[in-house]
Amino acid sequence: MRHDLHDLHAEAFVRAHTRTAAVPYVPEIRLRHAEAHDEAHDEAHDEEHGELYAIWERAGGLPFWAYPWAGGKALARHVLDHPETVRGRTVLDLATGSGLVAVAAALAGAALVVANDVDRYALAAVRLNAAANGVAVRVLGGDLLDGAPHQEVVLAGDVFYERPLALRAAPFLARAAGEVLTGVPDRACSYLPDGVFEPVAVHEVPTLLEDAPRKRTTIYRLSGR
Repeated sequence: MRHDLHDLHAEAFVRAHTRTAAVPYVPEIRLRHAEAHDEAHDEAHDEEHGELYAIWERAGGLPFWAYPWAGGKALARHVLDHPETVRGRTVLDLATGSGLVAVAAALAGAALVVANDVDRYALAAVRLNAAANGVAVRVLGGDLLDGAPHQEVVLAGDVFYERPLALRAAPFLARAAGEVLTGVPDRACSYLPDGVFEPVAVHEVPTLLEDAPRKRTTIYRLSGR
């Protein structure tokens, strides 16, 4: 019962700090998120940073679940444009955040989608977002990075933006039994390991909370798969 109450509290928190809207670049999907859509990028950028910090303070951690990030947008677009990538297969969406990529995989016909995150608010957001899009997604909390994924496809929207995470995520992905795809935006700092992944597609993704209104984002596949 305690766990259920925590889930309800997290869902209420997500509802209170987000609204449901179509995702730029992936309009087939509607998510609960805090992103404003303003043609004046600088004004929207400043507004979003203020909202980010406000939610961060209340949640006690960065609200990755409250925004569709560039890596996730590109990967969700790739999955919807190439449904054969996941159709009829089991899928793990690592560091799911809002659940954007997990929802895309479910819409593309995956047999089972597991969305993983360490943030309970992210897991609440996934439940709400899956329901909003009429798909089934299994949420899985906790840190998986010391293990090995057994799903047929592993999707990682944006996990190479900081060194500590990248150093753990790369070996985890390398231990996957099946295909691995990750979305990596061009940023000043990227910790994608050399010689491990091969590019398969490039997207120009509209975004806020970045240093430009659009981000060149590459979809990489784990080499040798």
